[in-house]
Amino acid sequence: MERIVKVGIIGCGGIANGKHMPSLKAVKGVEMVAFCDIIEERAVKAAAEYGTEDAKVYTDYKELLKDKDIEVVHVLTPNRSHSFITVDALEAGKHVMCEKPMAKTYADAQKMLEAAKRTGKKLTIGYQARQRADSQYLKAACDAGELGEIYYAKAHALRRRAVPTWGVFLNEFEQGGGPLIDIGTHALDLTLWMMNNYEPEMVVGKTYRKLADQRNTANTFGEWDPEEFTVEDSAFGFIRMKNGATIVLESAWALNTLDVDEAKTSLCGTLAGADMKAEHGEKGYTSLRINSVKHGRMIVEKPDLNVGGVAFYEGGSSTPEGKEAQQWIDAVRNDTIPTVLPEQAIVVTQILEAIYESSKTGKPVFFD
Repeated sequence: MERIVKVGIIGCGGIANGKHMPSLKAVKGVEMVAFCDIIEERAVKAAAEYGTEDAKVYTDYKELLKDKDIEVVHVLTPNRSHSFITVDALEAGKHVMCEKPMAKTYADAQKMLEAAKRTGKKLTIGYQARQRADSQYLKAACDAGELGEIYYAKAHALRRRAVPTWGVFLNEFEQGGGPLIDIGTHALDLTLWMMNNYEPEMVVGKTYRKLADQRNTANTFGEWDPEEFTVEDSAFGFIRMKNGATIVLESAWALNTLDVDEAKTSLCGTLAGADMKAEHGEKGYTSLRINSVKHGRMIVEKPDLNVGGVAFYEGGSSTPEGKEAQQWIDAVRNDTIPTVLPEQAIVVTQILEAIYESSKTGKPVFFD
């Protein structure tokens, strides 16, 4: 029988209801015993739907952290509060899953990493795209050296018209930015992870706010209010790594393009290349193509990602969110290393911040 792991939820909004709480509920031996939100009704609703019979409700996260029975805390608040809530939770002796991105700024992310090292508690960041079938297959191929030296890559996070109009997504103060920090972060995390390269040398970037003032734009999530839209609608970056490799990052919530892909990567190596971009007519996130040369001919391989793999063991989840929750709880139970390390996630935040800074100054940003 699995050891019971008691979890506290801080932030009971969209990402908690859409991802974390349903995923945790499906993990055997997990009990969600406390829920906190500055809007009490949200915490009450979450406790009724996902909590134990005696689950407690809070509006002050510091009160939740006083509960010594809670072993794990999920921080699911706007980006601005990721850092100080996570640091307080680690200092209170809790293991922490913080939703992506790690923090609003690199300085805030450093505080989180330092707290994790100081307390010896586990800290991971919610980059569930790593758990997709295409991601797992491609990572295994990269680690086996099948692509050779990966020296050029593109991180894709483009939407044509899918601006999130709920919560505080459009609020620069709360979030720190728009599509770059929201969905570009997933694409960049995947790309760095595949390359196993976390040493950036230089970044140059540009953000745009070109469509945000328009109305009646057929947005997937309903029309936005231009006055509340205080972040970029698209952003692009060029990243040079210390070993000479280069990465192009593209992100947009609203862009006049048909080349739409989200949380995907394209890689070019000395032995082979790969991309997650679906061919015409294909749907979903499980599209993977590996291109190489064999027997004097150029070939394209398309692995069958719909059967087999670790996601399909008895009682397991086949969704990225479900696998993320399972591996995280397993890491806590077994004192093993979680899939996403804070030392990796902090580099994502560092690069994203540099793209914003480069756009403001019009100059490249160099790292020490």
